[in-house]
Amino acid sequence: MNQLAWWRGAVIYQIYPRSFFDANGDGIGDLAGITQKLDYIASLGVDAIWISPFFKSPMKDFGYDISDYRAIDPMFGDMDDFDILLDKAHALGLKVMIDQVLSHTSDQHAWFEQSRQSQDNDKADWYVWADSKPCGAPPNNWLSIFGGPGWQWDSRRQQYYLHNFLSSQPDLNFHNPQVRQAVLDNVEFWLKKGVDGLRLDAINFCYHDAELKDNPAKPIDQRAGRGFSPDNPYAYQYHYYNNTQPENETFMEAIRALLDRYPGTVALGEISSEDSIQTMADYTKGQRLHMAYSFELLTDDFSAEHIRNTVQALEAKVLDGWPCWAISNHDVERVASRWGKNNSFAQKAKMFTALVTSLKGSICSYQGEELGLTEAELTFEQLQDPYGIEFWPKFKGRDGCRTPMPWHKTAEHAGFSDNQPWLPVAESHFALAVAEQEKQTESVLNFYRQWFSWRQTAPVLKYGDIEFINAEYQGILMFNRHYLGQTWLCVFNLTDEVAQLNVEANYQQIYLDLLIEQGELEQHQLHLPALGVLFAKLN
Repeated sequence: MNQLAWWRGAVIYQIYPRSFFDANGDGIGDLAGITQKLDYIASLGVDAIWISPFFKSPMKDFGYDISDYRAIDPMFGDMDDFDILLDKAHALGLKVMIDQVLSHTSDQHAWFEQSRQSQDNDKADWYVWADSKPCGAPPNNWLSIFGGPGWQWDSRRQQYYLHNFLSSQPDLNFHNPQVRQAVLDNVEFWLKKGVDGLRLDAINFCYHDAELKDNPAKPIDQRAGRGFSPDNPYAYQYHYYNNTQPENETFMEAIRALLDRYPGTVALGEISSEDSIQTMADYTKGQRLHMAYSFELLTDDFSAEHIRNTVQALEAKVLDGWPCWAISNHDVERVASRWGKNNSFAQKAKMFTALVTSLKGSICSYQGEELGLTEAELTFEQLQDPYGIEFWPKFKGRDGCRTPMPWHKTAEHAGFSDNQPWLPVAESHFALAVAEQEKQTESVLNFYRQWFSWRQTAPVLKYGDIEFINAEYQGILMFNRHYLGQTWLCVFNLTDEVAQLNVEANYQQIYLDLLIEQGELEQHQLHLPALGVLFAKLN
């Protein structure tokens, strides 16, 4: 495998199209809006864009419930709009990745509409159907992430169908070879269009246990992970049988074989399993996915120990695979609030960016991360997310990280749209608008641009191996990156206190002409300001 493939060490900018920029004034972002802002994205110094779903959908889960994989939903535009977007992105040197939601469809997909009609039609076995127990209860104890049983009764077939997410998102039956081939054909449609990569949503959910075995109960002290607070019954089980089945690894190889027919394309898998680190390693070894990411750095735990343990755990298990890290996305509280803890947002946002892009791996950077946007506060009446509506008020859902991008401080709706947006622009985001930050020398946005411009000149950070170093001061993350005979020391102070450390090896400091707090290395003494960073080369 070519270590210098474009995706290794790449920064992938995630676009949530509903909330990026509205070109036609209907209050919802669209493909034409993305095209209008591609010059802005290119100016950030990122390598690629990943566009969340824009396919035809009833929008029960805002595009992650697809009714036609080969059609663009009219709210986002049409195929001509996508072709224009693709051509302009490539002209600007940006790769284009798109979401593929393979494990389930909308209940309005033609496949499901046929499948539910009877138990003996041509697509009767394309979804996961099962008889009830003699008492009429669902066939087993599997639960839905979005609340309640993972099974929905269908009066037409007199059977239950499986849904790991909303009841309007029935799960496909990947044990059926016709389903696998149809799914791959849909993927190939977009490869033929010229996309450069796929972000595979919930890819470990494709297969289920064919025997429908019950999931075992999980002890109270272990009910955590991926935002599953104890008030969500989904956290009450070990999800050993409703996802992450061994057969799925063979399907990963089929995806890879397809992509290998389109040189330069890449597959990035989203993993959420009982042991996501192990699943990432399993899904990226051999001829499977190129990269994978999980939710380990999308939790509330912002500590040097957690970050180190997460990366080291993957390094210990991964063979020839490659990680991709994310600290924000469209499913979790924004990192400026989640890790920032409501103070020193700008300084922390800069440090967060420098930290995650200094780890070994590629990076997904969510729209607005370059502005240091905080989580928006919404009332219950403003919520759109069915997940938040179900578990309000303890869990407020995902709308707070999905509010529209602020482009101009003084414009109505911060310049996102000429009309009322589908979600309100947060009042606190107006002052953080793109046009405002472009005028401020020391803004998060200007640092973001400077940082990625400099990082492109530092192959050791993009491609190098990683080796962690013990720090005698709690809250300090220290590691070496090694590449082509060079060794760089990377140090991050994750605390609000000044730190002084001893450094044994003979390093020479790299002074960055960047808008970030930097430490000083004098002989073997390292002085780090609060939230400061330091880079040095081994002599």
